[in-house]
Amino acid sequence: MITVQRLLDSKKKGFWTIAPDVTAYEALQIMADQDVGALLVVSERKLLGIFTERDYSRKVVLKGRSSKETRVRELMTTSVLCVSPYDTTETCMEIMNTKHVRHLPVLDDDKLVGLVSIRDVVTMLIYEKESTIKELKEYISS
Repeated sequence: MITVQRLLDSKKKGFWTIAPDVTAYEALQIMADQDVGALLVVSERKLLGIFTERDYSRKVVLKGRSSKETRVRELMTTSVLCVSPYDTTETCMEIMNTKHVRHLPVLDDDKLVGLVSIRDVVTMLIYEKESTIKELKEYISS
């Protein structure tokens, strides 16, 4: 089974953090510039929450708020589900599927070390399944 640490090691991109006082507009600009769907909200190296495209669409757009005046702290999700580097991709998929989340911060002894998305997890699960199929085919034909 592939661990979250292996998944993080294979990723080209890191993760992005913002302060809770940043405006939603500034957060969206960072997300667009970095081509990411979520930012981790951090203060004094402590994870406070996560700000996602979903938070923006549901808490700003649908409520008629201004993205240039609304602070991320007013919009972020504070009950953040996290995983450790030692968890498996299967564990991530189970959490994402049952809790309906697309991003999981990775904490190692309360230290923020990464962020995995559902795309990362699905990509790694597909890779793992394809590798297993290849090994089985090689075993059968030998």
